[in-house]
Amino acid sequence: MTEGKNGITYSDAGVDIDAGNALVERIKPAAKRTTRSGVMSGLGGFGALFDLKAAGYSDPILVGATDGVGTKLRIAIDTGNVDGVGIDLVAMCVNDLVCQGAEPLFFLDYFATGKLDTDTAARIIEGIAEGCVRAGCALIGGETAEMPGMYPDGDFDLAGFAVGAMERGAALPDGVAEGDFLLGLASDGVHSNGYSLVRKLVEMSGLDWQADCPWAEGTLGAALLTPTRLYVRQSLAAVRAGGVHALAHITGGGLTENLPRVLPEDMGAEVDLDAWDLPPVFGWLREQGGMDAAEMLKTFNCGIGMILSVSADRADELQALLEAEGETVCRLGHVVAGQGVTYTGSLA
Repeated sequence: MTEGKNGITYSDAGVDIDAGNALVERIKPAAKRTTRSGVMSGLGGFGALFDLKAAGYSDPILVGATDGVGTKLRIAIDTGNVDGVGIDLVAMCVNDLVCQGAEPLFFLDYFATGKLDTDTAARIIEGIAEGCVRAGCALIGGETAEMPGMYPDGDFDLAGFAVGAMERGAALPDGVAEGDFLLGLASDGVHSNGYSLVRKLVEMSGLDWQADCPWAEGTLGAALLTPTRLYVRQSLAAVRAGGVHALAHITGGGLTENLPRVLPEDMGAEVDLDAWDLPPVFGWLREQGGMDAAEMLKTFNCGIGMILSVSADRADELQALLEAEGETVCRLGHVVAGQGVTYTGSLA
């Protein structure tokens, strides 16, 4: 082969193929941890194979979801604390899938950066693998894109893609009725929504990410990077027990916007704000911005990460099941005639 006159290489343009190959080798053990029934191929191919019959499905319907982590990544990048954002990425996708009644089966990630740092990328993808292990789905592929000139030094972006399945006829929501009990599952903090506002409120406070956290031990940045809670295994256990009519993942839009998405058009929800205590992180954010309850409830999860609409006669049994699965459960209220969410009590 005749060499070009200037002898330039892809590496000279800022793309290090060897670093990418090294990353694949490093993350193979992490991906292997996520293997489950149905997986037919490992990392490295042009595509990934999954056998639905081997996963136990006879007449499956596929469900897909995609999401990112949002500007929470800015805190991770600025602090170097990137280990948990992979968990966030998985959770934001698979927590949505389970609301359709689907079991997450496999996950693919997209990691883009200007200059590939193998250690940083590996820590992120190892976090993705941990999220997949917690959700019971397999990490079967992904893409690492090194794009010089597209991202400032040290910056990166993430996207995730999850595919799940359910047997035909098992889709949710289904059967939501007036009088259904609303069971709320506690969140682990802000999760991965509202971080443009979070960052603005931190700026207004005059604190930086390394400051002592005002409501917990450790730094402010570390506290705000607490990963999104995964609700997959426990929610599926409740669905399989029977009596669950709908699930709502409380993400951007808060309780006010997300709960009505799973209710029939002629039904709304009555939620008692006294049913749970507002976690300290939200109290601090509220104080910094002087935010009223309505704004908080349509921006943040306010301590409730997932809501189940369940038959009134199964509420006690399902609450006990969810608590046995490790969830903190509260009775938020009921499904009522009407539209939207009506609040009683006070957010405190």
